[in-house]
Amino acid sequence: MAFSFGLFELDEAGRVLLCARQEVALQPRVFDLLVYLVRYRDRVISKDELLESVWPDVTVTDNSLQRAVSSLRAALRRGGMDGAIRNLPGKGYRFFLESEIRQPERIDRKHTDAAVGTIGAIGLARRAAAGQLWLQAATLFASADENGELNAEDLHNWALALQCLGKTTAAVPILVRAIAARSEAGDTAGAAVDAIALSGLHFESGQAAIGKGWLARAEDWASRIDDPATTALLLWMKSKLAAFDGEPEQALALADAAYTSVKYKDALNIEALSLAYRGFYRLCLGDTHGGMADQDHAAAVALSSANLDPIMGGSLYCNILWAARMFGDWARADQWTRSYQNFCSGSGMELTGSCQLHRSEVLGIRGSLDEALARIKDALARLTSDAPWSMGDANRVLGDVLAAIGDDDAALEAYDRAYALGWCPEPGRAMLLLARGEAEAAYASLERSLIGKTWWTLQRRGILLAHLALVAAHTNRSGRAKALICELSGNPDRWPMPSIRALTNEAQAILALSRQDHEVAMRHLHLARQLWSSIEGRVQIVRLRLQISRLQLERGDTRGAMAEAHAAQLLAGELGSPKLVADCVALQRDIDGWRPAARRQLCG
Repeated sequence: MAFSFGLFELDEAGRVLLCARQEVALQPRVFDLLVYLVRYRDRVISKDELLESVWPDVTVTDNSLQRAVSSLRAALRRGGMDGAIRNLPGKGYRFFLESEIRQPERIDRKHTDAAVGTIGAIGLARRAAAGQLWLQAATLFASADENGELNAEDLHNWALALQCLGKTTAAVPILVRAIAARSEAGDTAGAAVDAIALSGLHFESGQAAIGKGWLARAEDWASRIDDPATTALLLWMKSKLAAFDGEPEQALALADAAYTSVKYKDALNIEALSLAYRGFYRLCLGDTHGGMADQDHAAAVALSSANLDPIMGGSLYCNILWAARMFGDWARADQWTRSYQNFCSGSGMELTGSCQLHRSEVLGIRGSLDEALARIKDALARLTSDAPWSMGDANRVLGDVLAAIGDDDAALEAYDRAYALGWCPEPGRAMLLLARGEAEAAYASLERSLIGKTWWTLQRRGILLAHLALVAAHTNRSGRAKALICELSGNPDRWPMPSIRALTNEAQAILALSRQDHEVAMRHLHLARQLWSSIEGRVQIVRLRLQISRLQLERGDTRGAMAEAHAAQLLAGELGSPKLVADCVALQRDIDGWRPAARRQLCG
């Protein structure tokens, strides 16, 4: 039996797994595990069944299965499909894909071998690039280059293949050659486009001065031609530079000019990209409704394009889900990270460090903490070369995941690294300090995070203000807390996100408790929990259920306290957080201790 999914082809009889037509080495038991999961993908398979089927007549432990699953996920990560193996706590594993597994196309090896002799490496390289078989294309282009067969377009596609494989450093010298070849051939528009791409690669790697130099070269070429698509691409890149230089108003004007210059001019890819970034800058400047509308429109434009360029499409997806993360719009972020992963798989692209970073933060809020931790560590390894400027953000997310798991010391170390790299570690660091009893330090950290007008501060302002309101309430700054709550709730069009509304409700609950108004506090806590539930913010749901349970216990409602504690414990176990599980156990112990005492009082 043979199966094909994403970039992978699984040949059970031949015991071969291919990714983009390249063999993936698997240990025998790991290969057997993959076959079994794929064959019975229509159901959840228990651990016992997997152990009996994959390790027949061999005594092994759950650790053997966990190691095999980990190895298999690492292999599938090459094609961006490590998330296909789902662990359902207490039930087992399932191989899950949003698209159907299909029978692979049969390849005539004799025909292929003959084609190599007839067409040569360059012909096969061009075919592989057209078919988005990037690993094969990169290998064949390198082979053809030894014979001096590559023209400017071949060099461009070779660089594209390397970028899709996540090898941006290797793509840089190839793009330089492509630019020189285009310039020599008089292809001014092509030279400008490749120079813009090269500018972006240098900018992402932290070499802003070199990036600006190549952008100036591209602008010189673009000024000689009348090509709206090239002009728009140039303006879009300039808007990115303006944003990182702390000029959001200028960035918005440039993105708007880019969109206007290419609108209705049959350049859907660039139209979608410039529109997405215009939406992002509008979000940063407080126009939430307009910004989200722009980004949704951009997605629709991109999807209507029959040939969305992988790198350009990746930039568009990345920008939209980045905005969703920064604004605490977790439901939207979850949808976009899944869509981005599917896009990478369909385009044959290697999952980037940025993609793993985005997904890990979403999983940290909504899903498995173990998987979130694995992904963020993978992101840190990749971002060193992919996008070193975002290493600080990755360490911030690592701190958030470690804090949710309960490794406070490691979390604080990660937050310190984020800060040392020039990145704001809030609000995660402040909330960890608050939980450790350092409320004043938490308040001071959040106040500092709001200083300045960088793109980072602007885009996270709402979520930072909401956390500051909560910490202000905890530190008895009732006036400050009320003013912040009023600012946030008084601008529902600017900050409509459930996460922000949940935090302001929790702050109102703390203020009510300071007045001994338990009824109002309970109402706000339930509203906060419901808002987190609407976006599956499961870590926050557990935390709030524990608060509600303790408050019910204090009021003598043991049955209500037990119900909340039980729900919290079930969810904490699924998340994989020893800290939250321990908090649930401690609360249950208090409930069990209170019940006999209550009965004795009634009997007396």
